Amino acid sequence: MRVYDSPVLKVNASTENEKIVLDAEGPLSQLAKPFLKRINNIFAEEKPISINENEIIFSTWIPPIPGPVFSRVVSAEIAAIRKKRVPDQLSIGITARCPNRCIHCGAADIKPEKELTLDEICSAVDQSLDLGAYLISFDGGETMLRNDLVEMVARVDKSRAVATCFTSGFKLSEERARELKAAGLYASRISLDSPFEAEHDRIRGRSGAYTDAVAGIRNASAAGILTDMFVVVSPHNIDDLEEFYNLAADLGMHELSIYEIIAVGRWLDHEDEVIGEKDVSRLEKFQKAMNCKPEGPRVTAFPYFMGPSLFGCFAGRRWVHVASDGEVMPCAYTPLSFGNICEEPLEAIWKRMGKHGEYKKDTAYCRMRNPDFRKEYIHTIPQGAKIPYRLK
Repeated sequence: MRVYDSPVLKVNASTENEKIVLDAEGPLSQLAKPFLKRINNIFAEEKPISINENEIIFSTWIPPIPGPVFSRVVSAEIAAIRKKRVPDQLSIGITARCPNRCIHCGAADIKPEKELTLDEICSAVDQSLDLGAYLISFDGGETMLRNDLVEMVARVDKSRAVATCFTSGFKLSEERARELKAAGLYASRISLDSPFEAEHDRIRGRSGAYTDAVAGIRNASAAGILTDMFVVVSPHNIDDLEEFYNLAADLGMHELSIYEIIAVGRWLDHEDEVIGEKDVSRLEKFQKAMNCKPEGPRVTAFPYFMGPSLFGCFAGRRWVHVASDGEVMPCAYTPLSFGNICEEPLEAIWKRMGKHGEYKKDTAYCRMRNPDFRKEYIHTIPQGAKIPYRLK
């Protein structure tokens, strides 16, 4: 099937032994070969969520193949080869309000004076689409506390991007799930910190948090929304990977996404309690082993995915985050602002970010894991300064 079609490049997708294979033709086919080889290697090693004769759902992080949104994925990859910055993903905090008090919350220091309006949020989304984004992630706080979330999702141009939503499961009722599905929500990311109820509730700082997460998963799944268990892995729960996977499988989830704990927010003073290179290697092996299984959810381990053997750090290069008060950051875990969308266009802020010494170059690993980066930019944030800190 044809998945990308332009006068200078055509990309086709076929299946061989239930694995996806991409190939290209046209004047720019040679330019596309490195990207296609890398993607084909991933496809060869890992299972998709689903395949039928008309559509391939590889991951909750990738739009359906083929389709107009996946064409934008290919365009973004070609741009990356040409060293052009495209914010593949916009994550936007729609509220800082939250019923939980997670011990590792990266947004704990963010105390916004205002909360973006519906129109301001939708404007930021539209501006990111004009810059090339194809994945919109509504983030929090707890996103379900915004009564206009369904309208936000509905107003995302589905010919240019898929819309996803992070939630703890709080207030993700059957009715809300059906409304989100009708509005076009592609995937829900329900976060879990432990596969064990008492431990999850302890980390979340609220009794009943685990029950909310499981209920949210079931309600989203029943509504036909792709479900992704989002796990922030640390030295404290990395030994529970099998239990996380088994729980996701038992709940019939489509994906298990693993991110790494970042020493920021309430975890700022825990720089010695983050994962290291051996842990990343362990996550790589776990991802590949689970994705060789014919059944069960697929696994996406971002410390490996955004490492040197694949794509490197996305922050400020392929990812941009807007906080709930409009401050624009390289990612949701870097408390540095380059401007505010209520004061100037996102394009101007994105260009400014790309001119900064740290973000005009690629980096193999998460910058927030780099002691030199933290020493220069994070540890020098003045005590009592507004977070995210506006770079001068």
